[in-house]
Amino acid sequence: MSSTLDQTTTTTEASSAPRSDPAGRGWVLAGLGAGVLGIAGAIASGTLGAVYDPDLAGDATAITERLSEQVPQIIAFHTATMLSCVLLLVFAAGLHRQLRARTAAESLVPGIAVAGLGLVAVAQLLGAGLTTEFAFGLAGDPGLLVPETAVFFNHWIGTIPWLWGGAGLTGLALASAALRQGAYARWLGWVSLVLGGITALFLVSPLQYMAGMTGPLWLVVVAAGLLRSTRAA
Repeated sequence: MSSTLDQTTTTTEASSAPRSDPAGRGWVLAGLGAGVLGIAGAIASGTLGAVYDPDLAGDATAITERLSEQVPQIIAFHTATMLSCVLLLVFAAGLHRQLRARTAAESLVPGIAVAGLGLVAVAQLLGAGLTTEFAFGLAGDPGLLVPETAVFFNHWIGTIPWLWGGAGLTGLALASAALRQGAYARWLGWVSLVLGGITALFLVSPLQYMAGMTGPLWLVVVAAGLLRSTRAA
């Protein structure tokens, strides 16, 4: 009797074995932190409203002077936004892995979910990308800055890091996984459908920055729900 191992049978059996659900909750905590810091970054950005002040409208020099008094807020915005960006990538990786374990092998849900959060991370990275240039310039001698560039910077940080529309795609993907494939509790699916749907609508509308209000909120609720489920398990 031959003792040779049948490699074809072994490979087939291994590929058909159920995939285990990823253990640990560090990635879920990262998502919760990303959502909270996303909200904090939006609040800090909202305090930098010199360019939207009617009393300063059209006066680039006055706007630059106002911004020079708000360097701590600029640093707070930058720090919160970039920490959120880093943590969001950790959460995206963990969510992608879990969705692959809980959804059908041919499902597009895991890929759409991670792509949506990737769009948000890119917007955060770019949204905070000019703060180094202007924070140091405003803290030093604001007179060395061309006032119109400071006006542009104020518009930039009031818009780009608020582009959380990609989270709407992730929310809709999670809703599909929960409501159609039973991957999560149905309440989590409905929350993702509502908040994710609204966020996705902002993504395709001219009011894209409004997604900065609903996207982080969705992330906090979902991460809290996932954290609760991991504790129960």
